[in-house]
Amino acid sequence: MRPLHCALAVLVTAVWGVNFVVIDIGLRHFPPLLFSALRFLVAALPAVFLVRRPGVALRWIVAVGLALGVAKFGLLFIGMRAGMPAGLSSLVLQVQAVFTAVFAAAFLHERLGRVRLTGMAVALAGIAVAGAGQGSAGPLGGFLLVVAAAAAWGVSNVLTRKAAPPDALSWMVWVSLVPPLPLAVLSLLFEGPAADLAALRSLDLGGLGAVCFVAWVATLFGFAAWGFLLRHYDASAVAPFSLLVPVFGMTSAAVLLGERITAPDALAAALLIGGVTLVSLAGRRGGRGVAARAPAAAAAEAPPDVSPAASGAAPKSSAAAR
Repeated sequence: MRPLHCALAVLVTAVWGVNFVVIDIGLRHFPPLLFSALRFLVAALPAVFLVRRPGVALRWIVAVGLALGVAKFGLLFIGMRAGMPAGLSSLVLQVQAVFTAVFAAAFLHERLGRVRLTGMAVALAGIAVAGAGQGSAGPLGGFLLVVAAAAAWGVSNVLTRKAAPPDALSWMVWVSLVPPLPLAVLSLLFEGPAADLAALRSLDLGGLGAVCFVAWVATLFGFAAWGFLLRHYDASAVAPFSLLVPVFGMTSAAVLLGERITAPDALAAALLIGGVTLVSLAGRRGGRGVAARAPAAAAAEAPPDVSPAASGAAPKSSAAAR
């Protein structure tokens, strides 16, 4: 890759890593489900009028919108609001690569293989270490919610693989149209209209900036830039950069939020990233796994198969080019 494009890849992963810090800040201004609804609403409008609808059936847009936007981000935001640290969230969410491989084997009949199974075991060991550390340092419920969010992300990855969207940006913009309404309804039911109205009435520059960053910078810029890289390079060259997302996430949380990186956190990070790397390399070598075709979000927080999931790669000409 050209140095300028390498710098762009690092910048995108830095944005997706720092995005966890911005989510933490946003959750100080909004109830989690309302914040997630606003994030997708601002990402979808007015961008949906500026991009073409992706050439996939509407059912796939709706299905991924529900799995990714409502389930994954709803659970992630609630988990972080419940006390899950931003940096650790950026790391634990990467276990989605394991869930993606398992769901792909179950529903798409893809072979796992010994190397990938080994990688999954190593990554799960990292999750166990992280869970043990979080259970002794904070609420375990928040940790479990983030793991559940990773599972929902795995579902959305497999659905995206089936949908085979040709363009990352237009796919994400149209998928973003789905979550706002169900998330708003859930927010009214479980967070209450009083809490929602109070958050909206007290909206300040900090809250507005958080919404704009997660919607415009992390989602629209991130997907546009990542899609550009995937159009110009093999995904096997681009996808490894996604392993930097939890690195930036944990580092930025330590610097900006004062979160401590403990020895168990460092061990969990080494095991998780190492395991995800094995899952990714096995998928690319076999050329069949979802991880091999789908560099995820979301990420960092980045969204499904068309963003870096720190799990694998998508062929440039593939529809799954997160």
